[in-house]
Amino acid sequence: MSSSSSSTMIFTTLLLLVLVQTCHGDANNNNPPPLFHLCSNNGNYTPYSPYESNLKILINSLIYKTPSTGFGQFQSQQAYGLALCRGDASTQDCKTCLTDAAKQLRSLCPYNTGAAIWYDNCEVKYSDTNFFGQVDENTEFYLLNTQNVSDAESFNYVVKQLLSLVASKASADPKLYYASGDLKVGESERVYGLAQCTRDLSSVDCNKCLHDAIQQLPSCCDGKQGGRVVGGSCNIRYEIYPFLKP
Repeated sequence: MSSSSSSTMIFTTLLLLVLVQTCHGDANNNNPPPLFHLCSNNGNYTPYSPYESNLKILINSLIYKTPSTGFGQFQSQQAYGLALCRGDASTQDCKTCLTDAAKQLRSLCPYNTGAAIWYDNCEVKYSDTNFFGQVDENTEFYLLNTQNVSDAESFNYVVKQLLSLVASKASADPKLYYASGDLKVGESERVYGLAQCTRDLSSVDCNKCLHDAIQQLPSCCDGKQGGRVVGGSCNIRYEIYPFLKP
């Protein structure tokens, strides 16, 4: 295995990616494609090496031990990894998502010492350096609904209000670091949102991560009917339709 960077983060450059997200059926979509993935540039491991063996042990732990609580972080020698499932995902949906994520990472980043992948229902990342308890400030991407709202100023105000509320609620609950809610927009419509952090963070770091993400919304999703800011340590999302599972 080649030597890794001195940084403890999986990735060493900031990623800003804008994608189109228009599908309204994600809550019930089976085996959806990943939202995005990254392969670390910190180095590669060789086939049949000790690191590969430890990585297999690590990934199996993430797949089979995470679904019961929705979050898992494990270490196998020099392999470090965590998995997070969306707060409303069932145990089975969580396991299915993590299994798909592991298969995709083996295909997309076959010999990278670090990698990460995101789906609607889960995220998985691993590295050969310990990143636990640190906010990943180097990884961030956006997804948005291309449709505009009729009154952007009023809508943006309500979205920020909603996400600030759920972010504060999520960061105050270290057992879950997840919250969702909705607010009325105009006379008859509502906007729905969620906020979530990985549970290796402190409450202070979770709160900061989420509110920093909210500050990114004008750059990606101004006046849009739906949007997300997704990072390695936290994510926020809003939509004009109820996208969460009942």
